[in-house]
This record gives sequence, structure tokens and C-alpha cells, in this order.
Amino acid sequence: MGILDKIRGEFIDIIEWLDSSNDTLIYRFPRYENEIKYGAKLVVREGQVAVFVNEGQIADVFNPGTYTLETQNMPVLTTLKGWKYGFHSPFKAEVYFASTRNFTDQKWGTKNPVMMRDPEFGPIRLRAFGTYALRIGDAAKLIKEITGTDHHFTTDEVTEQLRDIIITRFTDALAESKIPALDLAAQYDELSDLIKQKISAEYGEYGLELSKFLIENISFPPEVEAAIDKRSSMGVIGNLNNYMQYQSAKSIEDAANNPGGTAGEGIGLGMGFAMANQMASTFNQQQGQPQQQVPQQAPPPPIPGSAQYFVAVNGQQAGPYNEQTLQQMIGLGQITPDTLVWKQGMAQWAKASAVPEVAKLFPQGPPPIPGV
Repeated sequence: MGILDKIRGEFIDIIEWLDSSNDTLIYRFPRYENEIKYGAKLVVREGQVAVFVNEGQIADVFNPGTYTLETQNMPVLTTLKGWKYGFHSPFKAEVYFASTRNFTDQKWGTKNPVMMRDPEFGPIRLRAFGTYALRIGDAAKLIKEITGTDHHFTTDEVTEQLRDIIITRFTDALAESKIPALDLAAQYDELSDLIKQKISAEYGEYGLELSKFLIENISFPPEVEAAIDKRSSMGVIGNLNNYMQYQSAKSIEDAANNPGGTAGEGIGLGMGFAMANQMASTFNQQQGQPQQQVPQQAPPPPIPGSAQYFVAVNGQQAGPYNEQTLQQMIGLGQITPDTLVWKQGMAQWAKASAVPEVAKLFPQGPPPIPGV
């Protein structure tokens, strides 16, 4: 500090702090060699306290108000200085201003998933995050325990430690609560209050108060959320048997409206219903529900003299179909010359083009031009 700063300090007789930041907890008032005049004015605004420190010892603490610094309103400092009969000359002391307002919107969140045992899902991993608010409850303790001689102490310098306390206590409280994971959202308020009570005492050791603690979200891993979404979707569908029958009928309608489509775009009404019934039966067995019996109408016997063919569609056996039905399926593009077919009396499956009775159902081109 230059000579001009020293002279300017000699004439300053008002000690005050105008906080222009949003994160300052403690601010040490700058004064040349910490020299303060007798009778100087101390201004402590609302949301502040001023702490006088003499040679490393906490002395007087001033709440909001305006004070004239004399012997009678600085009893502790007077005792430390040994002023039995008062003083009338400048004295040395450090003055720290502490902001006692609420510091809101402080973030917290789990760095790693919390492992716990759920009564419905078994072992699961959960993540959580939220916000909290803090303020200084005991400025002298905060200076003594945390800030020391730091001239400008901000929330960033202590929030990492505070977040570690939150996550540790939150993990313990969540596991001990034994609340099913799907019911946690209904318990956010109760959990927040419980964790606030567990943490407040530890914050008090630093001279801080936890004025607000909020849980914003507790979530599953993405793959578990996807599985829950699928389970919810099946619940919305309701009767899976009816749904699959509708889907099968819709696919057949789409195939009929698209003659140029491949065999995979339409597989026939009889096969669609069979697959729907099979899937519904499997689903009911997996869910431990009794299988619903869907009345089946027996197909009419084949017309005498009419051959009945089975068709391989997408690796599935369909049929049997008579030649008229085969011709319709050929027209829809569901059967091609390479489609495998079989009927009673054939040793094995063969391509449709290799079976004369089926090959003749395909559109025939004109015969070769003679002499060419």
C-alpha cells in the first residue's frame, strides 16, 4: 500500500461493507495495518453481522445497526486489549463481515448410483438430485472453523464438502426407509424433512444453517425405465388376444391394398389368427394367468379331388390351401416361384415353380417365336 492509501486510511472513519456479489459468505474489511480510529462508525446492514478479531482471537460480534466504536460497546475487545480505563487512540483489529442471508439454489446430486434392495424389483440402482439453501448461523464459529484468515470466502469453497455430507446422509436415509421405488415420488416431502434433520446438526458444526432441502427427482437407470415403459404399454393395451387379432387383420388389409408387396407384408387371415392366439397363450402363461380359450371354428373338409397345399411363409407353415386360394395369393405377391410348397404324397418341400400343378397358376408368357 502506497503513502496516499495510508493517508486516505487515516481519514476513513466509517467501516461498512456493500456486498455486490451473490456468493460471498465472509469478507474481511480492508484497512491499512488493520488500524481503526477511536470513535469510528461501524455500519452493519440487514443480512450482515460484523466480527472483530484481535490477534487471532474472536472478540465482539455486531448485529445489524450503526455503532460508534468506543469502550462500552466493545467489552470483549476492551478486555483483550487491557483497556481498564478506556482508550482514546487508534487500535488494531481485523473486521470480518458475514452475509447472513439465504444462499438459494445450491445443487446436489449423487455422483454414483445408490444401490438398494427393492421389495418389487429386487436389487436396483437409483440416482437422485435436488437443491438446498444455506445461511450463516454463527459467523464467529464459521470464521474459527472454516474460513480462518481468508479475506474473501465464497460458497464455492465449502459446497463440495456440504454436498458430500448430503449424499452420505441421503443414501443412508433412502436405504433405511425401505420405501418401494415406485412409491418414492409420493414421499419426497417426508424424505426431504428427514434428511434435513439429519444434516442440520453437522452443518451447525461449521456455523452454518441448512434452511431448505429439496429432493427434485429420484430416477431409475435408463434400461430399467425402458422396461417399465414397456410394462405400462402392455397395461394400456389391455386384452392382448384382442389386440393381436386386430393387428393381424390390419396387416392382411394392408397387404390386400398393396399387391406389389412381399410375402412378409401379409401372411393370410388363418395364419394371423393362429399367431395371435399363440402369443396371447404364451403371454398369459408367463403372467401366471389361466389361458383364455378362444373357440375355434373347424375348417370345412377339402372338396373331393381338390389338392391341398401347405406354404412356407417367413419360415412358418401356413395352409393348407386349394389351388384357387393359391392363385389369389400369387396375385397378391404372397407366393413367388421360389416359395416352398408341399402336399400329401410329396417326399419333401419343393419350389412352387417345380410343382407342375402350382407352376401353372403363375401368369404364363407367350411361347417362343418359331424360327427365332
